[in-house]
Amino acid sequence: MALITFEGETFEDESFLERMWGLREIFPKKVRSATSTVVVCSVDLSSKFYRLVRFSLWVGTASFIILCLPIVFEQERFNLEQQQQQHQRRMLLGPNAALTS
Repeated sequence: MALITFEGETFEDESFLERMWGLREIFPKKVRSATSTVVVCSVDLSSKFYRLVRFSLWVGTASFIILCLPIVFEQERFNLEQQQQQHQRRMLLGPNAALTS
C-alpha cells in the first residue's frame, strides 16, 4: 500500500474493498445478514429472469419459423402466380383485357 501525504498528514491508501471490510464493524450483524440475503436473492432472481426471457425468445422464434413462415412463403408464391397470370393475359389479349376480367 502506498502512503499519501495531504496537508502534512500521512494516510495509508486503501482500496474500496478494504474500506468496505473495515466498515463492516459499524453495522450490526442483522443488517449485514439482511443486506447479504437481499443481494443474493436479487442476483438469483435476475439470473432466473434472464434464463426465462432467453428461453421464451427461443420458443417464440422457433414457433414463428415452424408455424408462420411457411404460410408467408405460400402467400408470396400465390401472389407471384397471380402476377404471372395477369402478365400472361396482358401479353396475349392486350392491356385492356387484363383490366376487365
